[in-house]
Amino acid sequence: MNSLKFVISFLGLAFIKLVTHLFYKVDVNFLNTNSKEVFDPKIRALIFFNHTSLYEVLFVAAIPWSFLWTFTIKMVAPGADKTLDRPLVGKFWKVVFPQMLTISRKRDHTWDAFINAIKDQSIVVIAAEGRMKRPNGLDANGKKMTVRGGNVDIIKLIDEGKMVMVYSGGLHHVQEPGQTIPKVFKTIKLNIEIVEIKEYKERFSQAEIPRKAMLADLQERLENKCP
Repeated sequence: MNSLKFVISFLGLAFIKLVTHLFYKVDVNFLNTNSKEVFDPKIRALIFFNHTSLYEVLFVAAIPWSFLWTFTIKMVAPGADKTLDRPLVGKFWKVVFPQMLTISRKRDHTWDAFINAIKDQSIVVIAAEGRMKRPNGLDANGKKMTVRGGNVDIIKLIDEGKMVMVYSGGLHHVQEPGQTIPKVFKTIKLNIEIVEIKEYKERFSQAEIPRKAMLADLQERLENKCP
């Protein structure tokens, strides 16, 4: 049964990838590497910055075909209960991403269950801000978009491998929160950067408060590296 779920997930992602290339121009800029070096078996985490739309599944267009199956079977991600509990939208995300686990956005048993689901070969996918930016630049509660501490928890948990930082140009021009039908024939912009996890963590090992220093670095990336 699990194998069937992954096959369905792969076919779903493949379909989305094809449709995305048909209706959108995907402009990917590799900041410190080239496309061939980004997606390899050493990837352990993908962090998305500038979360603006549930249609960010279109970003699968940036994943090469050669890596799509690996991504399908290794991907583990948290999903907000507010989204996954919705009848249609939630069902879609659970089918396309069978290893997406429901969390409450609080430090409770749901977050612990997600952390425990991360295995040695998992590829952890997480939205840096943990919530969606509205067209006014703030979250649903009118607060500034900031990187959540859960990102640090995940990075600290992984000892080896690579981390891919995906900086989104935003998708409000494609679909704003609450808008049902997306606009087509738009350009989707992404900046992609790859980081060695061990080296990245060592950068903050001598900081007075390593966790705070790492969060500040991630926040700086959110504010300055999105296209």
